[in-house]
Amino acid sequence: MAKQRESRWVKAVVSRIVRFVLWFVTKPDWKGTEHVPARGGVIIAANHLSMADPLTVAHFLYIGARRWPTFTMKDAIMRIPVVGAVARSTGQIPVRRGSTDAVKALHEAELALTRDEASVIFYPEGTCTRDPNLWPMTAKTGVARLALTTGVPVVPVAHWGEQHILPYGTKKVSLFPRKRLEFRAGPPVDLSRFRDQPLTGTVLREATEVIMADITALQARIRGEEPPAVPYDPRKARAEAARGGERRIGDASGKDGAAGASETAGTGEAEENATGGTVAEGTAPAGGETGANSENGKNSTGA
Repeated sequence: MAKQRESRWVKAVVSRIVRFVLWFVTKPDWKGTEHVPARGGVIIAANHLSMADPLTVAHFLYIGARRWPTFTMKDAIMRIPVVGAVARSTGQIPVRRGSTDAVKALHEAELALTRDEASVIFYPEGTCTRDPNLWPMTAKTGVARLALTTGVPVVPVAHWGEQHILPYGTKKVSLFPRKRLEFRAGPPVDLSRFRDQPLTGTVLREATEVIMADITALQARIRGEEPPAVPYDPRKARAEAARGGERRIGDASGKDGAAGASETAGTGEAEENATGGTVAEGTAPAGGETGANSENGKNSTGA
C-alpha cells in the first residue's frame, strides 16, 4: 500500500494558494496529460527554463494530470523558515549537493517512486538551460539511473513561456499581462533496450540522450521550430571559452613582444652606429621580455 507522504491540510492550502496566484499571472495550455499514469510511481522529466517553472510544472501535474508533485529540493531551500516546513509537509525530498546526502536523496527518491508510488519531478539538466536559444541542453545521468533501477516509467514534459515571467539570471519578474504557458507531455520514454544491462557510464549516457531527445522533440512541436542537431554542452562551451581566452592572451602577448623587440631593435641600430652594436645585443632580449609580460589577461567563462 502506498504511503501518504504529505499532510492533507497543508497540501490543500498550498495548492489553493498556488492555483490562485498562477491563475492571475498565466494562461496555461496543457496537452498530453493522458500520458501521465493515474497511479503508481512515475518520473516526470522536464526541461528547465526559469526559476519560476517549478511552480508551473507542479501546477500542470496537479491540476492537469491530477497527480501530486514531488520535487528533489536543494537543502538550502529546506532550511528557509516556513518554506522548509511547507516543503517537508508536502513530501518534497531534500538534496544536499556535493556530499553523501546526495546518495541518501537518491535513495529517498527511489522509495518515493517504488514504495509510495509518487510522481516525482526531475530536471535532467540539473539547472536552467544555458543554451542561447533556450533549447534543452545536455543532461546528467541521474534520471536515467533512477529509471533503470526502479523500472518506473519516465514521462517527458516540455514547456515554454516561463522565461517571459522570470528570465534566468535576472531578478526582474514580469507578472502582467498574463503570460501564455504551453505544456506538452509525451508517451513514456522507450528505455527497453537498456533494461537488464549493466549500468555502465555508456549505458547511462545513451539512456539520458534518449530521454532528452524526447523532451526536445516535444518542445520543438510547441515552438514550431527545428532544434539544434547537437544539444548545447555547457562543459564544452566553457572549455572553448577558456581556450579562446588563452589564444587572445597569447596573441596580445606576442604582439606586445614583437612591438617591444622592434622598438628596442630600432634603438639598438641608432646606438650601433655610435658604439659598434654592443648595446643592441644586450637590449633586444630585455625589450622582448617586457613586451611578453606586459599583458595580464583574465579569462571569464559562463556558469
